[in-house]
Amino acid sequence: MSITYTRKGDYEIPDLAIPENKIQVEGKYAMMRLRYLKENKKSLYTTLLMSNQLPEHLMNIQEVAMERVEQIVSEMKAKEKITEQMKQQDPMKWIGLMNILKTSAEEIVANELIYA
Repeated sequence: MSITYTRKGDYEIPDLAIPENKIQVEGKYAMMRLRYLKENKKSLYTTLLMSNQLPEHLMNIQEVAMERVEQIVSEMKAKEKITEQMKQQDPMKWIGLMNILKTSAEEIVANELIYA
């Protein structure tokens, strides 16, 4: 890889540019991480962007976060004894409890992965 320079008066300035390709962000957790990096970790964001590792980083965060949410929800379901039988007997209660578990799991994952 060679660097080209442009002369400006007595100085030679390197011709550096950020790649023009748009970053495709898919998924809730990837978008949350991208926003966090842009707003709070500007140096890390710039480093990942310039080294072309940002898309891979965001994709990795998305995959790990989804797996972690599923794992936490499963553990909480077992701990709280939320079963398929409960789903059949009282579906509204089951839906409410599952929504609470998922929200709690997403909050845990956000603190562990997104905002770390």
